[in-house]
Amino acid sequence: MDFFDPKTVEIFRQLFFAVLLGSAIGVERELAHKSAGMRTHALVALGSTLFTIISQALSGPYIDPTRIAAQIVTGIGFLGAGLIVFHGERVQGLTTAAGVWVASAIGMALGFHMYTVSIFTTVLTILVFAILWPIERKFVKRFAKEERKDID
Repeated sequence: MDFFDPKTVEIFRQLFFAVLLGSAIGVERELAHKSAGMRTHALVALGSTLFTIISQALSGPYIDPTRIAAQIVTGIGFLGAGLIVFHGERVQGLTTAAGVWVASAIGMALGFHMYTVSIFTTVLTILVFAILWPIERKFVKRFAKEERKDID
């Protein structure tokens, strides 16, 4: 495979975008001081993209490329489980684990050449992290605390 072969250049483009989009999601997590930040999200997206590219390259009459994709989802589930921590009755890391899961899906989409979908999903993910968090903290959790007081 030639380094400047159009197919190789396209693979490099896919991998570059995986790092870029994964890092973009990770920036918000870094700013929120969460356990998985830029590097984690970038590497998850990058790995998922590469596994998807490999699965497509190996696909043939007896090899199903979706089998590798299914294993990516399972593997990321284990990684996400490691991010979730229980502190008494509180669960921490669930949103970050979900972000890692989405970064993996973005990487898979890039591996299948779905650039527009990947970029749009990255923007939506950042919006969910950045916009819904203050709304949830200000309104939803406040009402939940008031309901608990009424029950007690």
